[in-house]
Amino acid sequence: MGEILDLVEARLRTALGEPDARADVTFLGTDRIEVLRFVDGDVVRYATLGMSAQPMADPTSPLADPVKGPRAELVLSVRVGLADTDQVLRPLAVLAASPQVEGLIVTPGASLDLGQPLWTGASFSSVLVAEPGGLVEDLELDAPMDPVRFLPLLPMTHNEAAWKRVKGAQELQERWLSHGTDLRDPLRASVPLD
Repeated sequence: MGEILDLVEARLRTALGEPDARADVTFLGTDRIEVLRFVDGDVVRYATLGMSAQPMADPTSPLADPVKGPRAELVLSVRVGLADTDQVLRPLAVLAASPQVEGLIVTPGASLDLGQPLWTGASFSSVLVAEPGGLVEDLELDAPMDPVRFLPLLPMTHNEAAWKRVKGAQELQERWLSHGTDLRDPLRASVPLD
């Protein structure tokens, strides 16, 4: 487990630079989850470290495979200085622990809902899991282990999350794109959905 996390951290450092802060959170019955903060100009990126230590297991399977199965870490990017986004550290750790706690398999197109704002005053309480490979490349592990995928998180307002449940992730992403939505703006309003 430690060796995998060392490789994951090295991949994050290669892609994002040196973290300027880190915090760790441990939930009862789970492994420790760390959240690393990387500042790149006017953007701050938060990346989880620890979610990939174990493969995500199908909750309907009677036995979890300790080696094979999807592995991932989460990455959230927001603009610096517009809101106190450092409060997102614990919520991100909660999301990263969800495969261990709830038996979820986190995949692109999925919604993850916290039931509370990502940070004080945020209009976002859920995120859309986006496709990996853009910001941080997948980390190949020795066979038979699956690669670690670095999944970007896109904050959604309550209305956007409800619309996504009806229309799907692709439709919501196209709506954001067609309206030029700055998904890194921590103060943004919901995209027009009519």
